[in-house]
Amino acid sequence: MKKLLEYQFPQDLKTMTENELELLSYEIRDFLISNISKTGGHLASNLGVVELSIALHKVFDTPTDKLIWDVGHQSYVHKILTGRAEGFQTLRKFGGMSGFPKVKESEYDTFDTGHSSTSISVAAGMAAARDLAKEDFKIAAIIGDGALTGGLAYEAMNNVGVSKTNLVVILNDNGMSIAPNTGGVSKYLSKLRGSRKYTDFKKRVKKNISEIPGIGKGVVSGMQHMRDSLKYAVLDGIMFEELGFKYFGPVDGHNMEVLLETLTMAKEVDGPVFIHVITKKGKGYKSAEETPSKYHGTGPFDPTTGRQHKSGGSVPSYSDVFGNKMIQMAKTNNKIVAIGAAMLEGTGLKGFKERYPARTFDVGIAEGHAVTFAAGMTAGGYRPVVAIYSTFLQRAYDQMIEDVCLQNLPVVFAIDRAGIVGADGETHHGMFDLSYLSHMPNMTILAPADRGELEQMLEYAMTLEGPCAIRYPRGEAMDLGLNCPIQGSLVIEEGRDVELWAVGNMLTVGFQVQEVLKKNSIDAGLIDARFVRPLDQKAITASAERTRLIVTLEDNVITGGFGENLAAAMMESPVKVLNFGWPDRFIEHGSIGQLFEKYGLNPESIAERICEYLEKQA
Repeated sequence: MKKLLEYQFPQDLKTMTENELELLSYEIRDFLISNISKTGGHLASNLGVVELSIALHKVFDTPTDKLIWDVGHQSYVHKILTGRAEGFQTLRKFGGMSGFPKVKESEYDTFDTGHSSTSISVAAGMAAARDLAKEDFKIAAIIGDGALTGGLAYEAMNNVGVSKTNLVVILNDNGMSIAPNTGGVSKYLSKLRGSRKYTDFKKRVKKNISEIPGIGKGVVSGMQHMRDSLKYAVLDGIMFEELGFKYFGPVDGHNMEVLLETLTMAKEVDGPVFIHVITKKGKGYKSAEETPSKYHGTGPFDPTTGRQHKSGGSVPSYSDVFGNKMIQMAKTNNKIVAIGAAMLEGTGLKGFKERYPARTFDVGIAEGHAVTFAAGMTAGGYRPVVAIYSTFLQRAYDQMIEDVCLQNLPVVFAIDRAGIVGADGETHHGMFDLSYLSHMPNMTILAPADRGELEQMLEYAMTLEGPCAIRYPRGEAMDLGLNCPIQGSLVIEEGRDVELWAVGNMLTVGFQVQEVLKKNSIDAGLIDARFVRPLDQKAITASAERTRLIVTLEDNVITGGFGENLAAAMMESPVKVLNFGWPDRFIEHGSIGQLFEKYGLNPESIAERICEYLEKQA
């Protein structure tokens, strides 16, 4: 048998025997563990879909047939099977292979994905376009790993069931979505209904009985009624049947024979099909099987021991600081509750849940519901804190405006992973929140520059009578000693030539820029903005009166961000404003340092532009 890198995928899959496919699954798992242990990435989810991915490419004629991977982090095996195994050396690295499907990367990637619950909508749209064009190819959406908790998936299934278009929806149920079926009768019926022999036999019986003169159709109707009653009693899949899907499952997602047979049958069905596949997250790697959440998204680790390599020292992350402060505040305020959207551990709320389980609410991948749920809790006098990654909070834009800001409700938004996040790339950077939050009436927006400020801002937010958003980045929360009350911007040092207004984590960059400017004999001041909304108008006016140039630094797109709002507030001032932030485009994946350097946000590049600007003004 060939080595993994010697295959011509996916063509070679078509001629491989079932036994060879089984052996291939072992080799792919070894490959994933070996490579992701070096680069980091999404390991556990991909170990669970090895057999399913192989079976899909064996049965479907890709790229003519279209596969849409929901969320996209489960697509590593798909990438291996479409000729990109060598690219894993650069997985998620700057200029290297993306950790998500990318249309520009391969013709086998039919749609860019990164956020959850979208695949069925995409598949439905592709199917409608195919049918209008009178084309003939298959479409399959692979959803799971919690994505079926998102409402968009059900909106799409409701639409697909009515349209009766031909497409296949595959649920990868790895224990992070709906619960697997239980009971012997359910297993037996699922196995029976997934059998080609049974399907053919059922068609023949129905045809023969219906042809009996006088009574045939009545007997068939009675048999169907009895069958449906039994299905309602024992099959979870009835929900999908009622939505208009032909349901197959549960299917063992690690049984190659059953997968191949089920997918082959599904291709032949006229109308929408729903296949419920049971997999084990982390399959084949003991450490990932025992603690799948730890290896959902992992950094480099020792493949022998499973021990992850820790970068840096003992400095806590912003998520850790947030979680610990929540526990501390909850001790003295029994009205504080925590709300998450399937990311309690990632947002630092695991400890809070352990300490206060009744005051912790994980609503699943349903960000819009999380926000409106929080709004509802304020009616009972509670102070909800909604902890969501910046990139995912975008999905709740309408609810934030209509259900929170419109009524000026005291909901606190703890916005984690704000700014550039690095290796996950375009779909996960949190570079838009300042822009879409800044125009929401009644919303207070704060940005801490260190861990002490985050703690103080959480306390301050609890004193407000309206909504408050606190945005902070991924990574270490340094202690810069900024122990001043949160009452406005903090002037660290005044400057006659230029004053740098830094938002949140950009204060660290500001210190470095200030140092470079001073070496060039430029009198540079530095201000910790703290408040993005409302702007500290008094401090801005004072700054404009004592300096020649105001420079804003933010880890956000310039368009609609802090800098543009500050410049608008200074329209009547003769002092110029120079804004630094991300350009109006999507930023690729890479290390944060590499991205800052490429887009001119590293200290040296910023200082150079400031020097050039001041020289032109002189």
